[in-house]
Amino acid sequence: MYSLLVADDHPLFRDALLAVVSAGLADTQLLEADSLAAALQCVENNDGLDLLLLDLSLPDTEGLEGLKILRDTCPWLPVAIVSALQERQLVLDAIALGAVGYIPKSTPREQLLAAITQILQGQLYLPADIMRRPPPRNLPSATVESADHPQNRLPRLTDKQLDVLSCMSQGMSNKQIARELTIAETTVKTHVSAILRKLGASSRVHAIVIAGEEDLSGYTAKRAALSKD
Repeated sequence: MYSLLVADDHPLFRDALLAVVSAGLADTQLLEADSLAAALQCVENNDGLDLLLLDLSLPDTEGLEGLKILRDTCPWLPVAIVSALQERQLVLDAIALGAVGYIPKSTPREQLLAAITQILQGQLYLPADIMRRPPPRNLPSATVESADHPQNRLPRLTDKQLDVLSCMSQGMSNKQIARELTIAETTVKTHVSAILRKLGASSRVHAIVIAGEEDLSGYTAKRAALSKD
């Protein structure tokens, strides 16, 4: 049995989300809050919570500030973002701050339930379509120069490690990556360890953030094109 808290100030969406979870996850205890203050009070009164689904547009907080407060106040509680905002950098920033997932409000019902289930099973969830989007083209010149700098980290990885990192960026577990790439799970673990070491990443999430910052999909496409020449 899971215990979930939905923090969203829109009653219709909150009710819809609770209905999806209730229908898909039997015997789940569902709690709700319409503000960050109410969510914090609910967390204090329910120390057995398994997951908090947090909207980024609560009336008493702005942007990722609510996530920061929750991570500082109750670091033991997994927090996933459920938001209408879908900018890739925002997703990466949320994960870097400790969110265990980011679910767009436009996510279809079945996919939404699958995402919540994946998070409850201890996996990171990222919206694959958002993560595949290229970064804005009007980046400051300093950022562009940094991407071409010889210290750029993605070239340190082998083709297979890039494949594994791409799967990681889609929120896949080691078992899912093994199935996707048709390799042993122990081999995936070896690749993940090498990826973290070569990227200088402190964690799996940190590696995913680096992949987003350096446009993994763009880099792999360019690398594949060069290998054909």
